[in-house]
Amino acid sequence: MSAVPPPARRATAAQWVSAARPRTLPAALTPVLVGTGAAAALGGPAWVPAALALVVALALQVGVNYANDYSDGVRGTDAERVGPFRLVGSGAAEPRTVRDAAFACFAVAGLAGLAVVALSEHWWLLLVGAASVAAAWYYTGGKRPYGYAGLGEVFVFVFFGLVAVLGTTYVQVDRVGGAALAGAFCVGLLACAILVANNLRDVPTDALAGKRTLAVRLGERRSRLLFAGLVAGGLAAALACAPWHPWVLLVLLAVPLAVRPLRTVLGGAAGRDLIPVLKDTGVLELAVGALLAVGLAL
Repeated sequence: MSAVPPPARRATAAQWVSAARPRTLPAALTPVLVGTGAAAALGGPAWVPAALALVVALALQVGVNYANDYSDGVRGTDAERVGPFRLVGSGAAEPRTVRDAAFACFAVAGLAGLAVVALSEHWWLLLVGAASVAAAWYYTGGKRPYGYAGLGEVFVFVFFGLVAVLGTTYVQVDRVGGAALAGAFCVGLLACAILVANNLRDVPTDALAGKRTLAVRLGERRSRLLFAGLVAGGLAAALACAPWHPWVLLVLLAVPLAVRPLRTVLGGAAGRDLIPVLKDTGVLELAVGALLAVGLAL
């Protein structure tokens, strides 16, 4: 399916901010918090690499949001959309302008990543950075975007879970440990829950557009169960550190935050009624990550 976006007008600053999807930013902040907490448990942290890792994560998150806006817009898959505002699909901005904004974000991430590599002197991490940028672009970009093939959750788990958390720990203390790995699983699973909720909302329109996300492939009922499993798995992964780091039990304070998104998703909400789930799950991920980081550091 393809469609020509409406004639572009000049997007406002508020529209650019909206298209950056601030509600997804906890998925970038949380792995840096958890990775830094794990570094503290191993004798760190190192604040300059941690700050640079945060810049990398945030720039990549905003970049992938703009890249998705551009790629979905030019493909026409945003023509019938119930989700957050899109610049290209709405005609608020020229496609190339949104594409250039995505590339600018990737450039910022690349420069911050280069600084991290120079400080750590682990030059092989440049390959990890290049893979992260490629994963951000080809989620919906290129001729065969993996996000359209139901692989989005796999890449989110790898890059926003394993790579982001373990990488943040490694550049600070030159090693990782069991706590960092458990934290990476926690963050990766909760980040995947956000994506599942997002794609569950768009199942009808994605199916019509030929976008075969995991939610489309599984169907709504199994996607709802998957969301619940990812949330439960994320919490369990965080608490797995408790025998060695008892203060990690602080994570239990965040459990009530899981009630509303789980009730909404398992209760059968659809379409626009699922939009608040993105915010609620993002808040849950951030709270769990912050408490886990504190628990590991104490």
